Amino acid sequence: RVHLVESGGDSVQSGGSLRLSCEISGATSSNFCLGWFRQIPGEGREGVASIYSDGRTIYADSVKGRFTISRDNTKDTMYLQMNNLKPEDTAIYDCAADYFSDYNTAFECTLSSTDFGTWGQGTQVTVSS
Repeated sequence: RVHLVESGGDSVQSGGSLRLSCEISGATSSNFCLGWFRQIPGEGREGVASIYSDGRTIYADSVKGRFTISRDNTKDTMYLQMNNLKPEDTAIYDCAADYFSDYNTAFECTLSSTDFGTWGQGTQVTVSS
């Protein structure tokens, strides 16, 4: 069973930077989508960025040019580098994963939370003006 653990959330001032980490354990397939989502209490979950197993990336328009998703296979860890943070980036950030059969080469990664089956516990990011 895949297990995800996020870390790196903190409180920063507007314009600051943070790097979130998501440690992944229990994965058995080399075909996967990994993603970062965020949720403001009382609002829906928003897809921030996702990354294919081959390294292709997808970003929400709201974070393009400011956030970078990446992964280090040697450490089984995914990252979200967040630069030029804004107060509207304040949210609980979750990492998520969806794994596919090694024979499935036609999968598509998205920013939709319903396409991801495994979630971490979340980490709080607070950006003050």
